[in-house]
Amino acid sequence: MNFRQFAINNVVRNKRIYLAHFLSSTFSVMIFFIYALLLFHPDLKDGLKGSSQTVTVLANQGLMIAEIIIFIFSFLFLLYSVGSFLKTRKKEFGIFLMLGMTRRQMNRLLFMENMCIGIASIVAGIGLGLIFGKLVLLICGSMLAVENSLRFYFPLKGIVLTAGAFLLLFVIIALCSSLLIRKGTLIELVKSEEKPKPEPKASRLLSLLSVVLIGGGYTGVFIFAWGSYIFPLLFGSVLSVIAGTYLLFTQLSVYVIRALKRNEGLFLRKTNLLLLSELTYRMKDNAVMFFMVSVISASAFTGIGSMLTIGDPRLSSMTNPYAFTYVNSGDTDSAVVDRHMRKIEETLVDHEVPYVKGSYQLLYENNNNYIIKLSEYNRLAKALGYEERVLDRNDLAFNTAPNIAARKKLLDTKEDSYPYSADLYVGEQHAQVQMLPPATDIVIPIDSETGVYIVSDDMYSKIREAYIAEIGMDVDFYSNQTTFFVVKDWMTTRSFAPELLDSIQKDPPEKGYVDFSSLVVDWLNNKQTNGIILIVSGLIGIVFFTFAASFTYFRLYADLERDEAQYRMIGKMGLSRLELRKIVTRQLVLMFFLPLLVALIHSSVAFAALYQLVQFSVLEHSLQIFMVFVSMQIIFFALVRWRYLRHMYSKLV
Repeated sequence: MNFRQFAINNVVRNKRIYLAHFLSSTFSVMIFFIYALLLFHPDLKDGLKGSSQTVTVLANQGLMIAEIIIFIFSFLFLLYSVGSFLKTRKKEFGIFLMLGMTRRQMNRLLFMENMCIGIASIVAGIGLGLIFGKLVLLICGSMLAVENSLRFYFPLKGIVLTAGAFLLLFVIIALCSSLLIRKGTLIELVKSEEKPKPEPKASRLLSLLSVVLIGGGYTGVFIFAWGSYIFPLLFGSVLSVIAGTYLLFTQLSVYVIRALKRNEGLFLRKTNLLLLSELTYRMKDNAVMFFMVSVISASAFTGIGSMLTIGDPRLSSMTNPYAFTYVNSGDTDSAVVDRHMRKIEETLVDHEVPYVKGSYQLLYENNNNYIIKLSEYNRLAKALGYEERVLDRNDLAFNTAPNIAARKKLLDTKEDSYPYSADLYVGEQHAQVQMLPPATDIVIPIDSETGVYIVSDDMYSKIREAYIAEIGMDVDFYSNQTTFFVVKDWMTTRSFAPELLDSIQKDPPEKGYVDFSSLVVDWLNNKQTNGIILIVSGLIGIVFFTFAASFTYFRLYADLERDEAQYRMIGKMGLSRLELRKIVTRQLVLMFFLPLLVALIHSSVAFAALYQLVQFSVLEHSLQIFMVFVSMQIIFFALVRWRYLRHMYSKLV
């Protein structure tokens, strides 16, 4: 047997330990290759149909940044993984040195072992990426709202980039692996497994501080969402939650377990003595890993759920419910406006799309509010399916939400505060009105949060005529006219909206200005922008989640020999298989699901705050994200538990 065969046999003999390392490496290669598959995709490089140039730039830059992030974190995770694996083999390396192996030969052995795993991971990762490439393109095409999806192509450049990048990465890791065991004498290597662990300790003050930091962080997030919009407060709250989470695993978890151990009635009941004693060490040893899993998982949940919510067509239509919006200044050439209107209506008729046309002209109130006549409001409200309003007297008025932020404030207003008196000023013209309960539906969409007052047609005409007489010129000269086109199923305009928008923009007036927008085009650009972010953040989140799961697997199997000896000894004292299964299951449940539970709680708070910001239910999208990741964790937990128990049963006498 030559040296190369010896290295390969070492990997095969330690396959149980190296399995998590191999799977993590393979998965990171596959995800990197998928990003490369998208990065060099012709449709993304040349621009998506209906998207803006910004989306194309974001796609290319975002995917390139994702490649860099995956590469850097793959190096750090895999280097940590290799270092952890090598620690479990210190006794083996000490025996090799006792048998006459030189340090140089040992370094060569480690290099060959790591390169064997690395090359196998590259081949397996690229192979899996090619197998699932079409499915990935279909999913990404749906995320980016591509009508005919992203076509499949042979990614030669992606294969070369992935193979070259990870071959370099594994060479660096293989070279670094020898440095990880260079320290330590022969005796220390041989007796590394015999060193006793000190009993974990925890501070009561730091444990309490973890609760305070997490609670304070949650409070700060909700204060931000409830209307303060102080971004330093939001940033500080997030940092507070992260710091609290770290203390929760390093201090509070150990403190709680030690407190349970002091309860003799609980501690000495059946197998709790063994369970709690072992759990104390596992929680302390894995605290940093649990912290990383919780923070990374919470970030992935929140980012993916937020992108899904922002890209929801229902949110877009709630912000602006009109399929087309046409705004022209008062001094715009009427012939150009008429030509544009005919173009829009003829296009809708040609494509057999039913529509309702409505318009309004704003009066600007002195206090930066707007005044609109009731008939124009009711026509638009009726077309949208909202309630029409009635003003029995000329001095009655009501206000309506111009955007989501204003809608939120109106919803929070108490009903018993109406009616109340309000003064409207347009120039020197003054009108006192009695304000009725508002309409929270967004009928007159305006970017600002200023008030939109709806008054009777008579009052509107009187104020307008008096103001025209006061300034001595036609108010239409500088007042904008806004025309809306209501289409019940506005997604049906997708096939012709981009061309219509382009034709209007290519026919500008010589005098004045016009602004034409399409809801489906705005949604499409928004969907594609957020789709790129979702793809980038989602796949990175999955990679981190997989690395975290592999660490849990390794930490469990790294202590397998110690656990075998421990349970074999206790088995001689009468430990049954049923009791062993209960102990192992409870420990694994905490190891696998405690970090996930903390991440779910953090994400739920973030989603609740997001709902306060946009007044749009994120429950559906958040449940989808939670179910996917929880299902993955349950499957992984069941597999690891089955293998671990099967191995322990074989050692239990």
